[in-house]
Amino acid sequence: MALFTASLNSGSNGNCYYVASNDTAVLIDAGISCKETEKRMKRLGLSMKKVKAMFITHEHTDHIFGVERLSKKYQLPVYITPATLLHSKLNIQEQLTRSFDVQGPIQIDDLTIIPFKKIHDAVDAHSFVVAHGDVRVGIFTDIGLPDKHFINHFAQCHAVFLESNYDEYMLENGTYPWPLKNRIRGGQGHLSNKQALQIFLNHRAPYLSHLFLSHLSRQNNHPKKVKDLFEPVAGGTKIIIAPRDKPTPLYQIRASVKTNIRIEVESLQLQLFQ
Repeated sequence: MALFTASLNSGSNGNCYYVASNDTAVLIDAGISCKETEKRMKRLGLSMKKVKAMFITHEHTDHIFGVERLSKKYQLPVYITPATLLHSKLNIQEQLTRSFDVQGPIQIDDLTIIPFKKIHDAVDAHSFVVAHGDVRVGIFTDIGLPDKHFINHFAQCHAVFLESNYDEYMLENGTYPWPLKNRIRGGQGHLSNKQALQIFLNHRAPYLSHLFLSHLSRQNNHPKKVKDLFEPVAGGTKIIIAPRDKPTPLYQIRASVKTNIRIEVESLQLQLFQ
């Protein structure tokens, strides 16, 4: 089995991530316009007809800007928590609104979507893992702090979109006002390059094949800084920087032979501590 994934846009100007099996696709967030989403998918040879649902992480504009238009035009169900829907002020057709919680996975044809709560300064923020059989792709951006739920899911993924938002020196010495600087680095905002690197080094699965460094700040980071930090220690993991203004290529993600053993062992360990 395999998953196919791409970032359509990643950054404070809009976030949208595509994950698909051979037959079914979902979008995680829709923070760019409907027109731009269609344009970027067409550039990758993808069709909106394959997209069966959208999943919304939280109510900030860079994650929901295109939701209403995409949902209405393509009659796409939108999976969003009641609190996020209320605070987003989105006007989604009632018959297309789907609530979710962390009590169980959501099945969209042959895709399984696993939500879990994350630490971020939004009303009811969640991250998602998309699975097809044993293959797992995690979308982990807008993370204030990496808690145990985040680490557990990160450690089981074959590919990850991991936030690497800011360089600490650039943020400290940049032009942002102090309240905004403290919001970003204060444990409810975003992950720095160094924080993301430590997560990668300490918790990556041996079968993590692709790492998409995502949600880079335009003012407080630079793609070369991120690449220079991660590539020397990447090992067998391919490092991709998700751009702010264009899509990444479409990548195929496959399972390794170690996957089943790793997931079964971790599941047993979690049961022992419950």
